[in-house]
Amino acid sequence: MTSDASVTFRAGHAAGTAWQPVIRRCLDDLGRLPADANLGFVYVTDALANDMQRILDLLRQETGIADWVGTVGLGICAAGREYFDEPAASVMVAALPPDGFRLLPQRRGEDDEIAADLAQWIVKHKPALGLVHADPRNTELVELLGDTADRTGAYLIGGLTSSRGQMPQVATTVAQRGLSGVLFAADLPMAAGLSQGCSPIGPARTVTRSERNVIHTLDGDLALDALKEDLGVSDAGGLKRSIATIHVALPVPGSDGGDYLVRNLMGADPEAGAIAIGAAVDPGARVIFCRRDPDSAERDLRQMLRDVRSRLEGPPKGGIYVSCLARGPNMFGAGSRELGIVSEELGDFPLAGFFANGEISRNRLYGYTGVLALFV
Repeated sequence: MTSDASVTFRAGHAAGTAWQPVIRRCLDDLGRLPADANLGFVYVTDALANDMQRILDLLRQETGIADWVGTVGLGICAAGREYFDEPAASVMVAALPPDGFRLLPQRRGEDDEIAADLAQWIVKHKPALGLVHADPRNTELVELLGDTADRTGAYLIGGLTSSRGQMPQVATTVAQRGLSGVLFAADLPMAAGLSQGCSPIGPARTVTRSERNVIHTLDGDLALDALKEDLGVSDAGGLKRSIATIHVALPVPGSDGGDYLVRNLMGADPEAGAIAIGAAVDPGARVIFCRRDPDSAERDLRQMLRDVRSRLEGPPKGGIYVSCLARGPNMFGAGSRELGIVSEELGDFPLAGFFANGEISRNRLYGYTGVLALFV
């Protein structure tokens, strides 16, 4: 929680037994809000998914803020704190320039038009970044994400709702099945970062023979032999001991930041020397074997945070963090370790977010990643 009345952002978080006492405690954390507070972020665990409309109504009533964005996660994030498997909420409010943002109401498909007033704002303010939440059940999600990026011109970050029940999103209204969020004007100072949570263990290799998601040869050699070479193992026992932490990175063509998408290593055929991965690949594609384990994930997260920090002129005023469900306690261990690392590297500042069923960064869908947006 931040109590300094001069700051632009305030945040609160709490857990409890029911939605109303949880939100009341968050409101108590927020304290007296700046008179010009005009945007709110709300993330709740899926134990409160059915209460999202009542939560939104209470937040609007008690804060006077009309514009809210957020969604549901199996876990949620706050400054230095993670909540899982209990009714909990993470709330943040901001006082931004009136023309510094606009909500992006839910879109379910490419045919859903951008409202005229929002389109005019986009033309005038050229949003540089957009925070979006999406429903993983939407079968047009990849196309919808690309279409939204094209129509808004924004660099989109965010994540997919994760829940064992209802999957509501908040942006003007409470809705499901689509994509929604908020766009930020180009002149609003922000910085973003992406942690892949893994480390390459070998060079980029070229696929020379493949069939859908099965890679037979890399650089003309059997794919399984190439994997063994990069792992530094020669027998089946060594491969079996190491393979559980190995993934395959697919470099993004044309990326100027060395960007790549990480996909699972699904299996191997020792007799044929082939491997299967969680994506279709064509001959000519480039792949990199990489290791994902707690040490690699922490090193990569700290490097991302330090890279972002090097671009800041001062402490962050507020932030949004979206992490994969496979991270958090499943990767970094108990005790809110992942969010603790964020605080160790960047200090104490208002933050909210959630653990997603897939992450969004650079207008693309990722897995196993941590996505950070800072207001500076």
